[in-house]
Amino acid sequence: MSTVTTTPQATPNPPLHEDPTSLLPKKLARSRPLFDPEIVSRATRASFGKLNPVTLAKNPVMFVVEVGALLTTVFVVRDIIAGAPGLKFGLQIAIWLWFTVLFANFAEAMAEARGKAQADSLRKTKTDALAKRLTASGKIEEVTASALRAGDVVTCDAGELIPGDGDVIDGIATVDESVITGESAPVIRESGGDRSAVTGGTRVLSDHIKVRITSNPGETFLDRMIALVEGAERQKTPNEIALNILIAGLTLIFLLAVVTLQPYAVFSVAQAGAGTVPSVAVLVSLLVCLIPTTIGGLLSAIGIAGMDRVMQHNVLAMSGKAVEAAGDVNSLLLDKTGTITLGNRQAVEFLAITGVSDEELADAAQLSSLADETPEGRSVVVLAKEKYGLRGRHIPEHGANFIPFSAYTRMSGVDFEGRELRKGATEAVTTFVKEHGGEVPGYFQEMSDRIARNGGTPLAVADGHRLLGIIYLKDIVKGGMKERIGQLRTMGIRTIMITGDNPLTAAAIAAEAGVDDFLAQATPKDKLEYIKKEQVAGRLVAMTGDGTNDAPALAQADVGLAMNTGTMAAKEAGNMVDLDSNPTKLIEVVAIGKQLLITRGALTTFSIANDVAKYFAIIPAMFMATYPSLAKLNIMGLHTPQSAVLAAVIFNALIIIALVPLALRGVKYRPLDAASLLRRNLLIYGVGGILVPFPGIWAIDQLLVLFHLA
Repeated sequence: MSTVTTTPQATPNPPLHEDPTSLLPKKLARSRPLFDPEIVSRATRASFGKLNPVTLAKNPVMFVVEVGALLTTVFVVRDIIAGAPGLKFGLQIAIWLWFTVLFANFAEAMAEARGKAQADSLRKTKTDALAKRLTASGKIEEVTASALRAGDVVTCDAGELIPGDGDVIDGIATVDESVITGESAPVIRESGGDRSAVTGGTRVLSDHIKVRITSNPGETFLDRMIALVEGAERQKTPNEIALNILIAGLTLIFLLAVVTLQPYAVFSVAQAGAGTVPSVAVLVSLLVCLIPTTIGGLLSAIGIAGMDRVMQHNVLAMSGKAVEAAGDVNSLLLDKTGTITLGNRQAVEFLAITGVSDEELADAAQLSSLADETPEGRSVVVLAKEKYGLRGRHIPEHGANFIPFSAYTRMSGVDFEGRELRKGATEAVTTFVKEHGGEVPGYFQEMSDRIARNGGTPLAVADGHRLLGIIYLKDIVKGGMKERIGQLRTMGIRTIMITGDNPLTAAAIAAEAGVDDFLAQATPKDKLEYIKKEQVAGRLVAMTGDGTNDAPALAQADVGLAMNTGTMAAKEAGNMVDLDSNPTKLIEVVAIGKQLLITRGALTTFSIANDVAKYFAIIPAMFMATYPSLAKLNIMGLHTPQSAVLAAVIFNALIIIALVPLALRGVKYRPLDAASLLRRNLLIYGVGGILVPFPGIWAIDQLLVLFHLA
């Protein structure tokens, strides 16, 4: 006798994150090392190209440094021609000023080169494949992918490349999207619903689909990805623009201050009859050391690197503004299913009615679920096996009639050996029992309602006319979610759970996950109105979505993260696309945005503190020749005015290159409130910025004297 053996496997439920105390996951394995030789080589070449004054004029601080370097070089050349003494000092100043500009250019070029390297790898995936286009008469003609236009319909069979972006209008197939997402696991694409969008360059692995092309050549998703990750035309964000204005203003103030020093020095020397007037090289050096060159040289690199970090986490940001906005988010809208919960309800308990043993209920529940391939059905089988030792059964093929779930009956089960086992919605199963002449105890409804109030879903189980009890299905909140929600609250971010569940179930899940608020039985209009209400209250809102019905809310949100598996309308409406289609990624995006803002703030603090320290370190030594009385303030014991000036300029250049890794990687992020972050920044980068220049300049001064360079 042939038999059918069903041995369901438990689906592992991994925690949301390996380390729930950290909001930032590890970088993807395929991201390149920070100082990849190819990237460094490309950045080095680009650094010289950026010396173009037209290009550098966009960065006022470094433009002033370049003008100062050029002016110093001109005076050095003049002195060489005239045979003037002291050429070694002026030449070294000119060289290190040029190095300062090049190091700043290198920081920006490194950030851009990483994006260009990613773009190159994406560009390699573009091929002008052949497409099978359907004509108006229904015939198939072969054309190149570049000949396709929006509205064309193509057919794709197993093993063929999808020739362009589009929507599946007929059929279902598994698709390999690894060229886009880097993930090897295939995905299912089918007509209708929210899994119909396909991307050009991906490959069909099985079955057959018809695709309506939705983009013209040069406008595909892959084309947009390439353009965006290159970052060549990256627009500055509002915060970056404001900071640029601030440091440009400081540069102008110090420029005026340094220019006025020359006539004062001439007057003082004439009155005293002693001392020397500072040279142009000394005055330019003073200006370069006074203006915020550190943050001026790294500011652009910080912004570009922020977008690069988002891309390394498989999120495509449409602009740097979107990444920055993520760091300023006040309200986070999280979909319940798949984001806060695992997405599939799990059986957690069998509740038998009076007169029925738990083992009998578990046995009937497992038998009725053997043919149920849904995650809920498999979890019933697994629970019966783990709790009561019930293994997979051998059911005769010819004697068993499996009843699939139907939206009409709202039940499933199996008929065999004269038994009619059913499980399903409590109303449907109790009606089934009554129709077979059975009775339903009065307390049964209260059992069902209690489960619903606790955020679960009750499934009744019956054996013909006998009602046996209830299977308790529960939405499982992801491991570590409550801790992460708590971290977001610490950062001042409100979390709102969105769900289609009834208010009772929604309230229970919201309490277990620890969110601040929830929106139950949410419609697309409800989501949109909620976002508008939050924005009117002055909050920045982030949300995720994948369906066409999410498009209005995604477009309205300040940060709209669309799923790559979603519809084209959703991807067009959002300002970010998650290539992994993981709704939880929104929390990671917020953390990356916070890291971007913290990095910019930390390095700005360090730069300003660094400049303050340089004033006290070098000004007394620099002007000892003009004002001999300042020698008493030379507490560092710098040897000569020339060695002090040269040491300060060298330190000013080297500190930029030393901070490039920090600008590209970002300051290590910890979920803290704003006040704690400010104290931490002031302590580490403020105090550090004041202390570092003193030993740095002193050590360089010692080396210059040791090697007779000053």
